[in-house]
Amino acid sequence: MDGALVVAGQNPYLQRPDEILTAADSAAPGPLAPLSAAQAQDLYTRLNSPHYYSVYPSVCQAAFGLASKLFPTSEQGFVIVLRLLLLAAEAGTALLLLRLLPYVGLPASRALHYLLNPLVIVEMTGNLHFEALLICGLLAALWALTRGRWALSAAALAGAVATKLLPVLVLPLLLRRLGGWPLLRYASITAAVVLALFAPFLSADLLRHLGGSLDLYFHKFEFNASFYYLLRAVGYWHTGYNQIARLGTFLALATAAGILVLATTERRPTLANLPRTLLFTFTLYFALATTVHPWYITTLVALSVFTRYRYALVWSALIPLSYAAYQTSSYSENLGLVTLEYGVVAAVFAWEVTRSRQKPQPD
Repeated sequence: MDGALVVAGQNPYLQRPDEILTAADSAAPGPLAPLSAAQAQDLYTRLNSPHYYSVYPSVCQAAFGLASKLFPTSEQGFVIVLRLLLLAAEAGTALLLLRLLPYVGLPASRALHYLLNPLVIVEMTGNLHFEALLICGLLAALWALTRGRWALSAAALAGAVATKLLPVLVLPLLLRRLGGWPLLRYASITAAVVLALFAPFLSADLLRHLGGSLDLYFHKFEFNASFYYLLRAVGYWHTGYNQIARLGTFLALATAAGILVLATTERRPTLANLPRTLLFTFTLYFALATTVHPWYITTLVALSVFTRYRYALVWSALIPLSYAAYQTSSYSENLGLVTLEYGVVAAVFAWEVTRSRQKPQPD
Protein backbone atom coordinates (compact mmCIF):
# COMPACT_ATOMS: atom_id res chain seq x y z
CA MET A 1 0.00 0.00 0.00
CA ASP A 2 2.86 2.38 0.78
CA GLY A 3 4.38 1.59 -2.61
CA ALA A 4 1.15 2.38 -4.45
CA LEU A 5 0.96 5.72 -2.67
CA VAL A 6 4.56 6.60 -3.55
CA VAL A 7 3.94 5.81 -7.23
CA ALA A 8 0.76 7.91 -7.16
CA GLY A 9 2.76 10.85 -5.82
CA GLN A 10 1.17 10.62 -2.38
CA ASN A 11 2.98 10.82 0.96
CA PRO A 12 2.58 7.45 2.75
CA TYR A 13 3.19 9.07 6.14
CA LEU A 14 0.18 11.39 5.95
CA GLN A 15 -2.72 8.92 5.83
CA ARG A 16 -3.60 5.71 7.65
CA PRO A 17 -4.66 2.72 5.54
CA ASP A 18 -8.26 3.04 6.78
CA GLU A 19 -8.29 6.67 5.61
CA ILE A 20 -6.80 5.66 2.26
CA LEU A 21 -9.45 3.01 1.74
CA THR A 22 -12.20 5.57 2.30
CA ALA A 23 -10.61 7.80 -0.36
CA ALA A 24 -10.24 4.86 -2.74
CA ASP A 25 -13.94 4.01 -2.37
CA SER A 26 -15.14 7.55 -2.95
CA ALA A 27 -12.76 8.95 -5.55
CA ALA A 28 -11.95 8.12 -9.12
CA PRO A 29 -9.33 6.95 -9.83
CA GLY A 30 -8.44 7.37 -6.13
CA PRO A 31 -5.10 7.59 -4.31
CA LEU A 32 -4.13 3.98 -5.03
CA ALA A 33 -4.50 4.15 -8.82
CA PRO A 34 -4.03 2.05 -10.90
CA LEU A 35 -5.42 -0.29 -8.22
CA SER A 36 -9.18 -0.65 -8.42
CA ALA A 37 -11.39 -0.19 -5.37
CA ALA A 38 -11.73 -3.99 -5.14
CA GLN A 39 -7.95 -4.48 -5.24
CA ALA A 40 -7.49 -1.78 -2.61
CA GLN A 41 -10.09 -3.46 -0.41
CA ASP A 42 -8.35 -6.83 -0.78
CA LEU A 43 -5.02 -5.25 0.14
CA TYR A 44 -6.56 -3.54 3.14
CA THR A 45 -8.03 -6.75 4.57
CA ARG A 46 -4.56 -8.31 4.73
CA LEU A 47 -2.89 -5.48 6.64
CA ASN A 48 -2.01 -6.21 10.26
CA SER A 49 -2.01 -2.54 11.34
CA PRO A 50 -4.60 -0.72 9.20
CA HIS A 51 -5.29 1.95 11.82
CA TYR A 52 -1.70 3.16 12.26
CA TYR A 53 0.48 5.46 10.18
CA SER A 54 3.36 3.91 8.26
CA VAL A 55 6.52 3.32 10.28
CA TYR A 56 8.75 2.32 7.36
CA PRO A 57 11.59 4.86 6.82
CA SER A 58 12.40 6.43 3.47
CA VAL A 59 14.72 3.74 2.05
CA CYS A 60 11.97 1.18 2.57
CA GLN A 61 9.47 3.53 0.91
CA ALA A 62 11.78 3.87 -2.10
CA ALA A 63 11.96 0.08 -2.42
CA PHE A 64 8.19 -0.23 -2.11
CA GLY A 65 7.72 2.51 -4.70
CA LEU A 66 10.11 0.84 -7.16
CA ALA A 67 8.38 -2.52 -6.82
CA SER A 68 4.95 -0.93 -7.19
CA LYS A 69 6.08 1.08 -10.22
CA LEU A 70 7.36 -2.02 -12.00
CA PHE A 71 4.41 -4.22 -11.02
CA PRO A 72 1.50 -1.95 -10.04
CA THR A 73 -1.14 -4.69 -9.98
CA SER A 74 0.92 -7.87 -9.58
CA GLU A 75 1.58 -9.02 -6.04
CA GLN A 76 3.97 -11.69 -7.27
CA GLY A 77 5.97 -9.19 -9.31
CA PHE A 78 6.08 -6.80 -6.36
CA VAL A 79 7.48 -9.54 -4.12
CA ILE A 80 10.07 -10.57 -6.71
CA VAL A 81 11.43 -7.01 -6.93
CA LEU A 82 11.75 -6.75 -3.15
CA ARG A 83 13.38 -10.16 -2.97
CA LEU A 84 15.94 -9.19 -5.61
CA LEU A 85 16.75 -5.99 -3.72
CA LEU A 86 17.28 -7.90 -0.49
CA LEU A 87 19.35 -10.55 -2.25
CA ALA A 88 21.55 -7.77 -3.62
CA ALA A 89 21.92 -6.39 -0.09
CA GLU A 90 22.86 -9.84 1.21
CA ALA A 91 25.44 -10.17 -1.57
CA GLY A 92 26.87 -6.83 -0.46
CA THR A 93 26.93 -8.05 3.13
CA ALA A 94 28.82 -11.18 2.07
CA LEU A 95 31.45 -9.07 0.30
CA LEU A 96 31.77 -6.71 3.27
CA LEU A 97 32.17 -9.61 5.70
CA LEU A 98 34.98 -10.98 3.57
CA ARG A 99 36.68 -7.56 3.62
CA LEU A 100 36.17 -6.85 7.32
CA LEU A 101 37.03 -10.22 8.86
CA PRO A 102 40.73 -10.07 7.88
CA TYR A 103 40.88 -6.56 9.35
CA VAL A 104 40.02 -7.94 12.80
CA GLY A 105 42.29 -10.96 12.31
CA LEU A 106 39.59 -13.57 11.77
CA PRO A 107 39.22 -16.16 8.98
CA ALA A 108 36.86 -15.44 6.11
CA SER A 109 35.01 -18.67 6.89
CA ARG A 110 33.40 -16.85 9.83
CA ALA A 111 31.11 -15.18 7.28
CA LEU A 112 29.24 -18.47 6.96
CA HIS A 113 27.97 -18.09 10.53
CA TYR A 114 25.77 -15.33 9.18
CA LEU A 115 25.25 -16.28 5.55
CA LEU A 116 24.11 -19.85 6.32
CA ASN A 117 22.17 -19.01 9.46
CA PRO A 118 18.63 -20.42 9.02
CA LEU A 119 16.97 -17.43 10.72
CA VAL A 120 18.79 -15.03 8.39
CA ILE A 121 17.81 -16.99 5.29
CA VAL A 122 14.15 -17.31 6.28
CA GLU A 123 13.61 -13.78 7.57
CA MET A 124 15.56 -11.86 4.94
CA THR A 125 14.93 -13.28 1.49
CA GLY A 126 12.07 -15.48 2.67
CA ASN A 127 9.93 -13.11 4.72
CA LEU A 128 11.38 -9.96 3.12
CA HIS A 129 12.50 -8.07 6.20
CA PHE A 130 14.61 -5.00 5.52
CA GLU A 131 17.18 -5.77 8.20
CA ALA A 132 19.11 -7.04 5.16
CA LEU A 133 19.58 -3.44 4.00
CA LEU A 134 20.26 -2.27 7.55
CA ILE A 135 23.05 -4.82 8.02
CA CYS A 136 24.58 -4.07 4.63
CA GLY A 137 24.61 -0.33 5.35
CA LEU A 138 25.99 -0.83 8.85
CA LEU A 139 28.82 -3.06 7.64
CA ALA A 140 29.55 -0.63 4.79
CA ALA A 141 29.88 2.15 7.37
CA LEU A 142 32.29 0.02 9.42
CA TRP A 143 34.33 -0.92 6.36
CA ALA A 144 34.63 2.72 5.24
CA LEU A 145 35.74 3.70 8.75
CA THR A 146 38.54 1.14 8.63
CA ARG A 147 39.69 2.75 5.37
CA GLY A 148 39.63 6.25 6.83
CA ARG A 149 36.80 7.30 4.52
CA TRP A 150 34.68 9.03 7.11
CA ALA A 151 32.31 10.83 4.75
CA LEU A 152 31.49 7.60 2.94
CA SER A 153 31.04 5.84 6.26
CA ALA A 154 28.66 8.54 7.51
CA ALA A 155 26.63 8.31 4.29
CA ALA A 156 26.41 4.52 4.57
CA LEU A 157 25.30 4.80 8.18
CA ALA A 158 22.66 7.32 7.10
CA GLY A 159 21.36 4.78 4.60
CA ALA A 160 21.08 2.21 7.37
CA VAL A 161 19.30 4.70 9.65
CA ALA A 162 16.89 5.60 6.84
CA THR A 163 16.09 1.89 6.53
CA LYS A 164 15.60 1.17 10.23
CA LEU A 165 16.28 3.78 12.90
CA LEU A 166 18.27 1.44 15.16
CA PRO A 167 21.78 2.13 13.69
CA VAL A 168 21.70 5.65 15.14
CA LEU A 169 22.94 3.92 18.31
CA VAL A 170 26.35 3.64 16.63
CA LEU A 171 27.08 7.34 17.09
CA PRO A 172 27.75 7.40 20.88
CA LEU A 173 30.26 4.58 20.43
CA LEU A 174 32.31 6.67 18.01
CA LEU A 175 33.03 9.51 20.43
CA ARG A 176 36.14 7.96 21.96
CA ARG A 177 37.16 6.35 18.67
CA LEU A 178 37.03 9.48 16.51
CA GLY A 179 37.20 12.33 19.00
CA GLY A 180 34.82 15.21 19.61
CA TRP A 181 35.15 17.40 16.50
CA PRO A 182 35.57 14.49 14.05
CA LEU A 183 32.45 12.86 15.51
CA LEU A 184 30.56 16.14 15.18
CA ARG A 185 31.46 16.28 11.48
CA TYR A 186 30.61 12.60 11.07
CA ALA A 187 27.23 13.01 12.78
CA SER A 188 26.52 16.15 10.73
CA ILE A 189 27.08 14.27 7.47
CA THR A 190 24.92 11.41 8.70
CA ALA A 191 22.12 13.79 9.68
CA ALA A 192 22.35 15.67 6.37
CA VAL A 193 22.10 12.48 4.31
CA VAL A 194 19.21 11.16 6.42
CA LEU A 195 17.43 14.48 5.91
CA ALA A 196 18.05 14.27 2.16
CA LEU A 197 16.67 10.73 2.04
CA PHE A 198 13.52 11.86 3.83
CA ALA A 199 13.24 15.07 1.78
CA PRO A 200 10.51 13.78 -0.59
CA PHE A 201 8.28 13.09 2.41
CA LEU A 202 9.09 16.01 4.71
CA SER A 203 6.18 17.80 6.31
CA ALA A 204 5.03 18.84 9.76
CA ASP A 205 2.65 15.89 9.79
CA LEU A 206 5.50 13.49 8.99
CA LEU A 207 7.22 14.19 12.30
CA ARG A 208 3.95 14.06 14.20
CA HIS A 209 2.72 10.82 12.63
CA LEU A 210 6.09 9.08 12.70
CA GLY A 211 6.55 10.16 16.30
CA GLY A 212 3.11 8.81 17.12
CA SER A 213 3.98 5.46 15.55
CA LEU A 214 7.22 5.27 17.54
CA ASP A 215 5.26 6.11 20.67
CA LEU A 216 3.02 3.11 19.98
CA TYR A 217 6.12 0.91 19.63
CA PHE A 218 7.40 1.88 23.07
CA HIS A 219 4.10 2.29 24.93
CA LYS A 220 1.54 -0.08 23.40
CA PHE A 221 3.03 -2.93 21.38
CA GLU A 222 4.44 -5.94 23.22
CA PHE A 223 5.78 -9.23 21.91
CA ASN A 224 8.40 -11.76 23.00
CA ALA A 225 9.99 -9.43 25.56
CA SER A 226 12.27 -10.37 28.45
CA PHE A 227 12.79 -7.82 31.24
CA TYR A 228 9.64 -5.98 30.24
CA TYR A 229 7.50 -9.09 30.81
CA LEU A 230 9.01 -9.50 34.28
CA LEU A 231 8.25 -5.88 35.12
CA ARG A 232 4.78 -6.19 33.59
CA ALA A 233 4.03 -9.11 35.90
CA VAL A 234 5.11 -7.04 38.90
CA GLY A 235 2.92 -4.19 37.67
CA TYR A 236 -0.11 -6.46 37.34
CA TRP A 237 0.48 -7.78 40.85
CA HIS A 238 0.90 -4.32 42.31
CA THR A 239 -1.77 -2.32 40.45
CA GLY A 240 -3.99 -4.86 38.70
CA TYR A 241 -3.41 -3.52 35.18
CA ASN A 242 -0.74 -3.31 32.48
CA GLN A 243 1.82 -0.59 33.25
CA ILE A 244 3.30 -0.49 29.73
CA ALA A 245 2.81 3.30 29.42
CA ARG A 246 5.18 3.87 32.33
CA LEU A 247 7.39 0.84 31.77
CA GLY A 248 7.99 1.73 28.12
CA THR A 249 9.35 5.13 29.09
CA PHE A 250 11.40 3.70 31.94
CA LEU A 251 12.97 1.00 29.76
CA ALA A 252 13.75 3.47 26.97
CA LEU A 253 15.54 5.72 29.46
CA ALA A 254 17.33 2.72 30.96
CA THR A 255 18.48 1.70 27.49
CA ALA A 256 19.84 5.19 26.77
CA ALA A 257 21.64 5.27 30.11
CA GLY A 258 23.09 1.81 29.56
CA ILE A 259 24.41 2.72 26.12
CA LEU A 260 26.06 5.86 27.51
CA VAL A 261 27.71 3.75 30.22
CA LEU A 262 28.99 1.32 27.58
CA ALA A 263 30.30 4.20 25.47
CA THR A 264 32.10 5.93 28.34
CA THR A 265 33.50 2.95 30.25
CA GLU A 266 34.67 0.76 27.37
CA ARG A 267 38.31 -0.22 27.74
CA ARG A 268 40.64 0.57 24.83
CA PRO A 269 38.00 1.41 22.21
CA THR A 270 39.23 0.79 18.67
CA LEU A 271 37.65 0.30 15.27
CA ALA A 272 38.62 -3.37 15.44
CA ASN A 273 36.54 -3.99 18.56
CA LEU A 274 33.66 -1.71 17.54
CA PRO A 275 31.57 -4.68 16.28
CA ARG A 276 31.83 -6.31 19.71
CA THR A 277 30.65 -3.15 21.47
CA LEU A 278 27.85 -2.77 18.95
CA LEU A 279 26.84 -6.36 19.65
CA PHE A 280 26.51 -5.57 23.35
CA THR A 281 24.75 -2.27 22.62
CA PHE A 282 22.08 -3.83 20.44
CA THR A 283 21.75 -6.75 22.87
CA LEU A 284 20.99 -4.28 25.65
CA TYR A 285 18.45 -2.55 23.43
CA PHE A 286 16.60 -5.79 22.66
CA ALA A 287 16.85 -7.04 26.24
CA LEU A 288 14.96 -3.96 27.44
CA ALA A 289 12.56 -3.69 24.48
CA THR A 290 8.84 -4.35 24.77
CA THR A 291 8.79 -5.97 21.32
CA VAL A 292 11.38 -8.40 19.94
CA HIS A 293 10.42 -10.05 16.66
CA PRO A 294 12.64 -12.87 15.31
CA TRP A 295 14.08 -10.84 12.44
CA TYR A 296 15.40 -8.20 14.83
CA ILE A 297 18.06 -10.65 16.01
CA THR A 298 19.67 -10.98 12.57
CA THR A 299 21.68 -7.83 13.29
CA LEU A 300 23.16 -9.54 16.36
CA VAL A 301 24.01 -12.59 14.27
CA ALA A 302 25.93 -10.41 11.80
CA LEU A 303 27.89 -8.61 14.51
CA SER A 304 28.66 -11.80 16.42
CA VAL A 305 30.69 -12.99 13.43
CA PHE A 306 33.43 -10.56 14.50
CA THR A 307 33.57 -11.81 18.09
CA ARG A 308 34.00 -15.01 20.06
CA TYR A 309 30.50 -14.66 21.53
CA ARG A 310 27.94 -17.19 20.31
CA TYR A 311 24.88 -16.31 22.37
CA ALA A 312 23.40 -14.50 19.36
CA LEU A 313 23.56 -17.74 17.37
CA VAL A 314 21.82 -19.57 20.21
CA TRP A 315 19.20 -16.83 20.31
CA SER A 316 18.66 -17.12 16.56
CA ALA A 317 17.93 -20.83 17.02
CA LEU A 318 15.45 -20.28 19.86
CA ILE A 319 13.60 -17.11 18.88
CA PRO A 320 11.46 -18.86 16.20
CA LEU A 321 9.63 -20.38 19.18
CA SER A 322 7.91 -17.00 19.46
CA TYR A 323 5.96 -17.82 16.30
CA ALA A 324 3.92 -20.23 18.41
CA ALA A 325 1.83 -17.18 19.31
CA TYR A 326 0.36 -17.24 15.80
CA GLN A 327 -0.90 -20.83 15.94
CA THR A 328 -4.44 -19.60 16.58
CA SER A 329 -6.35 -16.57 15.38
CA SER A 330 -6.74 -15.40 18.98
CA TYR A 331 -2.97 -14.71 19.16
CA SER A 332 -1.73 -15.91 22.52
CA GLU A 333 1.91 -16.03 23.54
CA ASN A 334 3.21 -19.14 25.29
CA LEU A 335 5.12 -17.62 28.19
CA GLY A 336 6.70 -20.99 28.90
CA LEU A 337 8.41 -20.86 25.50
CA VAL A 338 9.41 -17.23 26.09
CA THR A 339 10.94 -18.25 29.42
CA LEU A 340 12.80 -21.12 27.75
CA GLU A 341 14.12 -18.81 25.03
CA TYR A 342 15.46 -16.13 27.33
CA GLY A 343 16.55 -18.51 30.05
CA VAL A 344 18.87 -20.39 27.71
CA VAL A 345 20.17 -17.23 26.02
CA ALA A 346 20.82 -15.55 29.38
CA ALA A 347 22.68 -18.63 30.63
CA VAL A 348 24.87 -18.79 27.53
CA PHE A 349 25.52 -15.04 27.67
CA ALA A 350 26.50 -15.19 31.35
CA TRP A 351 28.79 -18.17 30.72
CA GLU A 352 30.51 -16.49 27.78
CA VAL A 353 31.02 -13.19 29.61
CA THR A 354 32.41 -15.01 32.66
CA ARG A 355 34.76 -17.07 30.52
CA SER A 356 35.87 -13.94 28.67
CA ARG A 357 36.84 -12.23 31.92
CA GLN A 358 38.72 -15.27 33.16
CA LYS A 359 40.60 -15.83 29.92
CA PRO A 360 40.79 -12.53 28.03
CA GLN A 361 41.60 -13.01 24.37
CA PRO A 362 41.67 -10.62 21.43
CA ASP A 363 38.56 -10.82 19.25
